[in-house]
Amino acid sequence: MFAIYVLPPFSFMPVFEAGKVMSRTLQNVSPIIIAHRGASGYRPEHTLAAYELAILGADYIEPDLVSTKDGVLIARHENEISETTDVASHPEFAHLQTTKIIDGETKAGWFTEDFTLRELKTLRAKERIPQLRFQNTAYDGLLEIPTLQEIIDLVKVKSSEINREIGIYPEIKHPTYFQSIGLALEAPLLATLTANGYKGANAPVFIQSFEVSNLQDLSTKTDLPLVQLLNDSGRPYDFVISGCELTYADLVTGSGLAEIAKYAKAIGIHKNLLVPRDSNGKLRRRKAACLQTSPTSLVTDAHAAGLMVHVWTFRNEDYFLPLDFQGNPQGEYELFFNLGVDGVFSDYPDTAFAVKEKLQFKLGSP
Repeated sequence: MFAIYVLPPFSFMPVFEAGKVMSRTLQNVSPIIIAHRGASGYRPEHTLAAYELAILGADYIEPDLVSTKDGVLIARHENEISETTDVASHPEFAHLQTTKIIDGETKAGWFTEDFTLRELKTLRAKERIPQLRFQNTAYDGLLEIPTLQEIIDLVKVKSSEINREIGIYPEIKHPTYFQSIGLALEAPLLATLTANGYKGANAPVFIQSFEVSNLQDLSTKTDLPLVQLLNDSGRPYDFVISGCELTYADLVTGSGLAEIAKYAKAIGIHKNLLVPRDSNGKLRRRKAACLQTSPTSLVTDAHAAGLMVHVWTFRNEDYFLPLDFQGNPQGEYELFFNLGVDGVFSDYPDTAFAVKEKLQFKLGSP
């Protein structure tokens, strides 16, 4: 387990120069593209349509996993589903509307763990952020909630069709909560992966979590690659429950990364941990060179610990972009690729793929 350290903040790397590769990926190969909840910029997230479209440009597709009442793993960003399905329009489920405390936060709505899979299959997905992705609302009411098995089946069929292996990158959502209600996600996840032939350290799978203890436990039960997710604020919820004072900021120090490397193969980080933004939403600048960004040393430090670095989340809409790259999402990808990251989570895997192809000849250079 993690001990409590008193550590300095991570240092800053030399400034980024446009068009010049500063760092290699850990394995000196091109970074992977992870389709964040599928091609969710083009289709409602966590639907087979979003995953199928993403496969054309992505190396991995990412399903967030929660559980049904009868213990089936399904793909939803949250176990509360009023924002991503039409459940509110189903009077037969009105009695299931409730309020719960999930990871210390009070949430009201409908929750997957109160529905059987058969009941959830009567619902239809809808666009989660229609104010930004109105075009995706054309698919509202047409798409089901997929199970993990259905996602794996799709990946296997499409991998065969395009003659290219597509990986899966499942996230275990709210592990402490689901453990507390007797619907732990880890065992059924491993059982499903094993049944579908995903075995060993080189399998095209990454299992991710924002909590720590469940990944540490998984590392004793599987050789599949594990990913410690790291936010730019707060602390893992299992640390909150156990009374551990460590924050995510503590985990990106040299000692923290060394501890993560004992059980994980990669870290999945918020972009701000690598290239911070100021209070105005601009990338932080060095005073002596106002046109150059100041990335932290996190990629270098993680690589020194033997950890790959996967960065989230890249989106094309100006709402999500730093002021420096509004109207130019390609420039943001180029910045991060040039810092030697090993992968990016993207809602628009086609954009990520195009930028990676543009830089292909540079990647892996000193």
